Amino acid sequence: MNVADAMTPRDEVVTVEIPGTREDVLEYLQDRGFSSVPIVKETDDGEVFRGLVTRESLIEQPDEDQLAMLIREVPSVESTASVTDVAELVLESGERRVPVVDGDELLGIITVTDIVRAIAEGEEDGDTEVGTLATREVNTVYQGTPLPVAERELGHANVPYAIVLDDDAEHAGMLTEVDIIEVARVVQGESDPGDAVANQDDEWMWEGIKAVGSRAVPTLNVEIPSEPVAEFMTADLVTVSKNKTAREAAQEMLSHDIEQIPLVSGGELTGIVRDVDLLEALV
Repeated sequence: MNVADAMTPRDEVVTVEIPGTREDVLEYLQDRGFSSVPIVKETDDGEVFRGLVTRESLIEQPDEDQLAMLIREVPSVESTASVTDVAELVLESGERRVPVVDGDELLGIITVTDIVRAIAEGEEDGDTEVGTLATREVNTVYQGTPLPVAERELGHANVPYAIVLDDDAEHAGMLTEVDIIEVARVVQGESDPGDAVANQDDEWMWEGIKAVGSRAVPTLNVEIPSEPVAEFMTADLVTVSKNKTAREAAQEMLSHDIEQIPLVSGGELTGIVRDVDLLEALV
């Protein structure tokens, strides 16, 4: 299967033009659950693709408002490449959305979800049992953890999810980057030199404030609610056993609009099956 057959074509791809601000992108990340948005620039010779702005870049650079400064250059592919080629690129680069280009022209986007769909529909190999594909190292967070702290835990672990554990250390739900982005709010104010990163009145609050020079300076902050993870997690947890196939797992992911499924055995958590893990069966 070629990229041209699996990708989302340009006329269906949501893009944002520069110059612009972070709020232009945040709107799409929140409303549609995207992991990134392609950025384009109109020139005298037509539209030029410039790169992507991701969920991570918005959270990691909370005081940067200019869209051009948040752009990441990412690997791209041509429309004639195979889906297997893209799977290899995703696994090597860690990018979830790969631009399909012809020179500087954006022809479309192929995503991890597009590849998962090809597996689910039988267009690509899906016979491998997920027990051999699952990641055994599982990121977890306690249900009572304040959401800003959980966001930092996801960032430090460099994964987009955490399985939520209750008071008995049993899996009680799932928290993802999308859940955090949906409730994040960009605020503008002033900070005095020497202000701590945490709010002085709440040791858990993450403000992302930078003190600069010897005067008050304007600052843009990503404000994340300080309530516990339990209030934002998905409690209806979908799980999978080790004998299920990649195709069955792919179908579950598409059906529930999720990117990872806990692997359980006898009710015990034994691993995590991420959508990118399913790509391993193709390479």
